[in-house]
Amino acid sequence: MVLGIINGWDEGHFKAVQKLGLKAVEYCINHNYDSAAVLARKEEIKANSEKYGVKVGAIGRWGMRRLDADGNVIPEALQHDKNLIDLASYLGCPVFNTGCNAVEGKSYYENCQLAIGYFGTLLDYAKGKNVKIAVYNCDWENFVVDEKAWTVVLGALPELGIKFDSSHSINRGEDYLRVLRDWKDRVYHVHIKGNLQIDGHTYDDSPAGLDTTKWSAIMSLLYIANYDGMLSIEPHSHNWRGAKGQWAVEYTINFMKPFLMPEDYEASDDVYMP
Repeated sequence: MVLGIINGWDEGHFKAVQKLGLKAVEYCINHNYDSAAVLARKEEIKANSEKYGVKVGAIGRWGMRRLDADGNVIPEALQHDKNLIDLASYLGCPVFNTGCNAVEGKSYYENCQLAIGYFGTLLDYAKGKNVKIAVYNCDWENFVVDEKAWTVVLGALPELGIKFDSSHSINRGEDYLRVLRDWKDRVYHVHIKGNLQIDGHTYDDSPAGLDTTKWSAIMSLLYIANYDGMLSIEPHSHNWRGAKGQWAVEYTINFMKPFLMPEDYEASDDVYMP
């Protein structure tokens, strides 16, 4: 596993991630960004990635409607996703995170079939590009967020994975540890976003380590699954900004580091292992 953070794609962003002591960055090239404009900068991005020793660990696009009111694929939306799959492939980025909106007036079964068709198109496009496709468990223009949808959609598409964010699961009232236990083998990418629960309700998306999420249990499940992807820190709460927010990011980094097995770790022959 590699610890990283969500940030931008300018040289200054790479420099900032390196300064934090991290080796990976995630791009959220959402609906308000022109994917073609970012793709056009692929050589510059790759050069800065190599210059600062910061890999691009994941690319995603949130908040974009992929299907129109009739359930047809929106061509521009599909092209945006294809652009970002191409960008990921060029940069050696292993995962592209995406979603699929439900169409009002369609049955749940019909919407699942439409999502299967859309994700299947992306999986076909990504073949040979060394990029895995994952559906994010956030409901921003996406309904494939929980076990009910995963059972149908991921059941039909064995190569489709999950971008898991425990805070979204918690906010829906799910047992996030049970969900991760049951679906851990399909997880391709993980967000490290805190969630402060008080009296059974979310009070704040406080930074990881300053919240009530059981991060040690999450990490245990990821190790059991032999997960080897990115752990991407997502600063999210408006309550943590400025100097306090910067300190919180550094706190989260120091909080998460002890959970990571060193890359060069070797068990000693002198230690008894039952």
